[in-house]
Amino acid sequence: MPESNLAERSYRSEGQVSGAKVIAQALKTQGVEYMFGIVGIPVTEIAVAAQELGIRYIGMRNEQAVDICAEELGNNVRPAVTLLGDINAVTKQLLEEFDKIPWQYPPESKWWKTLREKMKSNEAASKELASQKSLPMNYYTVFYHVQEQLPRDCFIVSEGANTMDIGRTVLQNYLPRHRLDAGTFGTMGVGLGFAVAAAVLAKDRSPGQRVICVEGDSAFGFSGMEVETICRYNLPIILLVVNNNGIYQGFDTDTWKEMLKSQDATIAAPPVCLLPNSRYEQVMTAFGGKGYFVQTPEELQKSLRQTLADTTKPSLINIMIEPQATRKAQDFHWLTRSKM
Repeated sequence: MPESNLAERSYRSEGQVSGAKVIAQALKTQGVEYMFGIVGIPVTEIAVAAQELGIRYIGMRNEQAVDICAEELGNNVRPAVTLLGDINAVTKQLLEEFDKIPWQYPPESKWWKTLREKMKSNEAASKELASQKSLPMNYYTVFYHVQEQLPRDCFIVSEGANTMDIGRTVLQNYLPRHRLDAGTFGTMGVGLGFAVAAAVLAKDRSPGQRVICVEGDSAFGFSGMEVETICRYNLPIILLVVNNNGIYQGFDTDTWKEMLKSQDATIAAPPVCLLPNSRYEQVMTAFGGKGYFVQTPEELQKSLRQTLADTTKPSLINIMIEPQATRKAQDFHWLTRSKM
């Protein structure tokens, strides 16, 4: 190759910028401070380029996708009004209209009166369930003991079926943007990702602030390997796995063993059952965090006090509850009925 061509080729290569660096620079220009992603080609190159520009990169173990789906609007009941769009844009438009035409629902209306009465009856029913002394514990007993010790400024992440639904009614939030959960569609696998993102922010901007991630045992299984991510970055997360040995309901160890005496698990075990007394806390200890296995209110209180006091490591409390525990009776069955 002639010397002039070599020089020209060298000049062009020196002036070239990789696509990864272009993306990273665009993110930096837009004020992005954090990136979360699954390492692999071409994400690795983008992550490295982003780090070189000062963007902080958190490598995850689980991948999720989110869509805005117009077909899902009104999936449960026929709505009076539906909104489809970017949440920031739509919320901004709504607030602008409220500024022009201030309005609030009349506080003494029949609707408000009915709602207040229902709130009181729900609170009474929940307190009655929480006061039960029998073992194993039920959901309400667990959540009331957790609520007693929660820091007012903590982030609460919840994921699961009964775990998330009941937790919403008992575990209180006192600050805006401090509750993260799977939402009305019950999407599983997002809980630990939410917790990681909240913890990265808390660690940088509010040292000492905690993230309490409440998972059902089935929900934890969707992205449980994010525990390695949590320990890798030493994030201030306390994982509470509410373990009933199944999805909605499971079996105790004796029932499980008896069931398998006559048939293989693939035939005898109901699809909603998980392996009884699974030691999820050992996933945390395997990566260097702290793990606790609790079966009584006293053990739960003690382990939660210890984890809240220790800010040096993440932790996981595996909380055993009654495998057949359920939520209180539902008034609106369209919330939970199957569409199949």
